[in-house]
Amino acid sequence: MPERDLALLVEAARLAGRVALQFWGKSPQVWDKPDGQGPVTEADLAVNAALEDLLRTARPDYGWLSEESPDTADRLSCDQVFIIDPIDGTRAFIGHDPGFSHSLAIARQGVVTAAVVYLPARNRLYAARAGATATRDAGPVQVAERDQVEGATLLTSKADLAEAQWIGRPPQVTRVFRPSLAHRLCLVADGTFDGLLTLRPTWEWDIAAGALITERAGATLTDRRGAAVQFNRAIPMTDGLLVASPGLHGRIAPLLKR
Repeated sequence: MPERDLALLVEAARLAGRVALQFWGKSPQVWDKPDGQGPVTEADLAVNAALEDLLRTARPDYGWLSEESPDTADRLSCDQVFIIDPIDGTRAFIGHDPGFSHSLAIARQGVVTAAVVYLPARNRLYAARAGATATRDAGPVQVAERDQVEGATLLTSKADLAEAQWIGRPPQVTRVFRPSLAHRLCLVADGTFDGLLTLRPTWEWDIAAGALITERAGATLTDRRGAAVQFNRAIPMTDGLLVASPGLHGRIAPLLKR
């Protein structure tokens, strides 16, 4: 089943890309979400509608969790659930930055079994399924094997490197940022960067697909406290995220304040 589910997600991701690119660079209508949750565009909503129509028609017994759909408790009783971010990096999308992505995952009993992250403006597709190697454009990827913290390249924010977050002095790392969290995870999976750290609460739809892709590329992924990440929870949010090779993860995790 993960093979069939992955094929479905690839088809859906490419559909999402075609829909999104109809709006990209053309000043789509933008609204601000309530409670400071950021912007949403007519493209986000159009992509979400196209994905929901395709995916829920193909798998009517799967639950549905999407950033752009009202959440209901129905998904909690489903054995399998779609976890979707129609456009991850909406601000990048609005600013005509090609770094936005579509993040699509299927979780079974809390564990992601199939995942795709697609950057349509770059025509770059990352994918993974349970029991198989992660890929980028159909070629295998592997996490960087670095195990020394000093000098590592981390996808993180300036705030996450503040002294208040660390036991002792923050490590001397090269800090890098990309607008899409799903894409950031994939850039760890393919070895472009050594690791990813975010200490803020993180929505499941931002990380579900990238979580499986990094793990199948050989990375260790936990929340900020070192706990395994489960998906399709009642409140679909994790307590931060730390992702890196097993050696590097094992050196960073004890340095963080819990």
